[in-house]
Amino acid sequence: MVEYHATDDITLDGVLVALADPTRRAILAALGEGERRVTDLAKPFDMSLNAVSKHVKTLERAGLVRRRREGREHLVIANPAPIEETAAWFDAQRKFWNARLNRLETLMKKEIEDE
Repeated sequence: MVEYHATDDITLDGVLVALADPTRRAILAALGEGERRVTDLAKPFDMSLNAVSKHVKTLERAGLVRRRREGREHLVIANPAPIEETAAWFDAQRKFWNARLNRLETLMKKEIEDE
């Protein structure tokens, strides 16, 4: 597993790195049902509890989850804000590029008509 050692800042890069891994995406999907224990999150995966915990730490650094301790239990809950911010960034990029490509298409059609 590749470990990501960025700062604790919630950044687009951190979110994208965290979401790049299918295990972390599966963990986030499982958290869609609400708060879960790390041990419960680990059950469907063929890896150690320590490995799953590292995935959760990567999600924490990206701000995608929050962890709290209750006695010896580690409970994790999803934080949708960074995903919403990332989706807004993608939406802005899509709008920008669609406008540019539409303008290019218009110019190309005009060029063909003028021939």
